[in-house]
Amino acid sequence: MFRGILVAGFLVLASGVAFSEPPGDPKSVASEDGKYADANGDPTYNVGPDGTVDWYTFSGYRRYHSDCHVCHGPDGLGSSYAPALTESVKRISYVDFIGVVANGRKEVNAAKQNVMPAFGTNKNVMCYLDDIYIYLRARSTDAIGRGRPAKKAAKPASFIEAEKACMG
Repeated sequence: MFRGILVAGFLVLASGVAFSEPPGDPKSVASEDGKYADANGDPTYNVGPDGTVDWYTFSGYRRYHSDCHVCHGPDGLGSSYAPALTESVKRISYVDFIGVVANGRKEVNAAKQNVMPAFGTNKNVMCYLDDIYIYLRARSTDAIGRGRPAKKAAKPASFIEAEKACMG
């Protein structure tokens, strides 16, 4: 289900068409082996009443802090160097998020000079892109606080298989 969404997103980007509608309600309405989706079919988080986060949110925390926080600051809150991604994921679609991360972005004018490098060939980012998006969505709605989530769900078998397939 989710792999099809990712492929569809890349096809849309390759065709030169980009969606600019912000993401919808992050409430999960479907799940498949521990991975949750919202009403649009976009990946989203699930936080239990006791604060336990789904595995993908936890993985996204780890991956964000290994590759993204250097520029975008801890917990997605931004820095003097790069914008707060907790705000960006409120305004851009899932497909646009994929496009920016994979292809990079350059905004250079008299007022600002922002350059996001392309990570499309970086397996440490691309193999976990949904996870990073899910984590940032959870942070953007304050579903989880700052820092490492204290409780996490078990790693699903499908995650292990997908990771092996992607990382080689």
